[in-house]
Amino acid sequence: MKRLLIANRGEIARRIIRTARRMGVATVAVFSDADRDAMHVREADAAVALGGIASADSYLRIDKLIEAARAGGADAIHPGYGFLSENADFAQAVIDAGLTWVGPPPAAIRALGSKSAAKAVALSAGVPVLPGYFGDDQRDDTFAAEAKRIGYPVMVKAVAGGGGRGMRLVNSAEQLPAALQSARSEALAGFGNGDLLIERALLGPRHVEVQVFADAHGHCIHLGERDCSVQRRHQKIIEESPSPEVSPALREALGRCAVALAQGAGYLGAGTVEFLLEGDAFFLMEMNTRLQVEHPVTEMLTGLDLVEWQLRVARGEQLPLRQDQVSLNGHAIEVRLCAEDERFTPHAGTVRGFAEPPLDPQLRFDHALEAGSVVTPHYDAMLGKLIAHAPTRADAIDRLAQALDDTVLMGLPNNRAFLAACLRHPVFRAGEAGIPFLSRHADEVRAALAPSHDVLIAAALAASYLGHGSGALPSPFPRPLRWRHGDETLDLIVRELGHGALRVTAGAATHDAVVGADVLTVDGVSRAVVVSHQSGGRCEVRWGHVQVTLDDLSHVAPVGQGGGVTARELRAPFNGKLVTLAVQPGQRVARGQVLLTIESMKIEHQISAPRDATVSGVTVVAGQQLMPGQVLLMFGEETA
Repeated sequence: MKRLLIANRGEIARRIIRTARRMGVATVAVFSDADRDAMHVREADAAVALGGIASADSYLRIDKLIEAARAGGADAIHPGYGFLSENADFAQAVIDAGLTWVGPPPAAIRALGSKSAAKAVALSAGVPVLPGYFGDDQRDDTFAAEAKRIGYPVMVKAVAGGGGRGMRLVNSAEQLPAALQSARSEALAGFGNGDLLIERALLGPRHVEVQVFADAHGHCIHLGERDCSVQRRHQKIIEESPSPEVSPALREALGRCAVALAQGAGYLGAGTVEFLLEGDAFFLMEMNTRLQVEHPVTEMLTGLDLVEWQLRVARGEQLPLRQDQVSLNGHAIEVRLCAEDERFTPHAGTVRGFAEPPLDPQLRFDHALEAGSVVTPHYDAMLGKLIAHAPTRADAIDRLAQALDDTVLMGLPNNRAFLAACLRHPVFRAGEAGIPFLSRHADEVRAALAPSHDVLIAAALAASYLGHGSGALPSPFPRPLRWRHGDETLDLIVRELGHGALRVTAGAATHDAVVGADVLTVDGVSRAVVVSHQSGGRCEVRWGHVQVTLDDLSHVAPVGQGGGVTARELRAPFNGKLVTLAVQPGQRVARGQVLLTIESMKIEHQISAPRDATVSGVTVVAGQQLMPGQVLLMFGEETA
């Protein structure tokens, strides 16, 4: 293996490049038109354009990737995770082209990459599975009959792929048809395979997975478990090891079953066996036949480089360690930094400011971020992964939460502060966070993030004075300011006293402030301040580690009650593709009724009616690419 093509993008491509370079293996990057200036393209030894923007036209094109390997002189291909990493046809195409495939054999991918096929292998290997239906008959009537036999609630899952896409919780027979239709659509768009399965749903379990590794010499071991229970939209955002719920005896049982499943399918390389855990009982979910997003957790805990192990196994070498030589030390936790708001809605945009926290050997940040990076709606919303290691779980939590506080990321909505608040939540700190954690506690976390009135005053002053001639002579006249944060409007009267000193009146209260070049003091509290001015009067302010977004209303006339135009329009909340349109002009709709579905960053989002109304106009068609703020529908008067 002399030259490795990485059939992926972003942070995982950069991460593979680092290990390959250390091992003396040259790298070839690939890129879509949207990623032409991306960091992984610059860091590889060579780069080959795939063309196209959407995944289907670039990173999912087997023919283009094989041709890129030839053009770049590569003799091996690493798929990373996502995209084609669990596609047996891609693995076979790589092998047929005379290249080394860094992954399991195509037969093992087929046997385990499909959730249905993996359950069949599990049953033969004695691995426990949940009652369910995973047959070839994909008719809705068949699923309805099987769901009745299993008993509600049931979970609908896409047979192919992962990452929570194509997964729906169904509590009653009435919900099943819509769940099947939505899951099929999302699975087909994300994986090119709309086949589904259903299984009994556990409502309060943990999600625990086991890292396994196998070589071509008959050796297969596990590297401990990771607890991935904190999720939104069935997608992980916090992963840790060891699990607070797993005893040494349970770890041995989980590892034994994971290894048996891998060996039963003739597995090679890195893989992850995922289980649902309820008490001491566990059930197979699926096996991911690739490197996991959260593999750094295991690397921090074991001191091993799993990408190095992948490359060595692909070269035909034996595993470097036996099972009894694996050592798990301390505690490691990872968070996934994503371009999404506090309601988990993904957002595209441009990174206006970025700074890593102070890093040390016990703190790691895998990312592909820099000021000016463009986050497009065409790929996943994840921006990077921050991982902390410490002797104890409590120390790891504190280290990671502080690192999130110290991270600067401006220009688009992100979950940095939300993740820090999750880590500090008493339920998580106590080690009691199962899969329902966010469904039960997300509102508490959001409430904890709401900025205080004093913080909003500081942000409004920074937005008004930093970057807008704050060094000019003070004005002798009071200056009215109006800024909006979410639904809250802030009206201030500011008197400029000279040398950056301000006297601020907010309602009946008066505050003293001093504006410096990069420090803002309000009522004696001094904190570093960063301001990012954006288009349309929007401004992002970071004061200390608190970050808020404001809209400038100083030159906008107040809108009277009931006179807002937005009440008569439905606008696109983010970039995306309009997948389905369920209404037409003249149709009456009820508040909460699903009107359309937008696919963005590989996830389908259903948009509902904000009120009872009649649709007076439709301005879009299914299949159309949407921009944030674009008018989709218009409403008439409320219906009776």
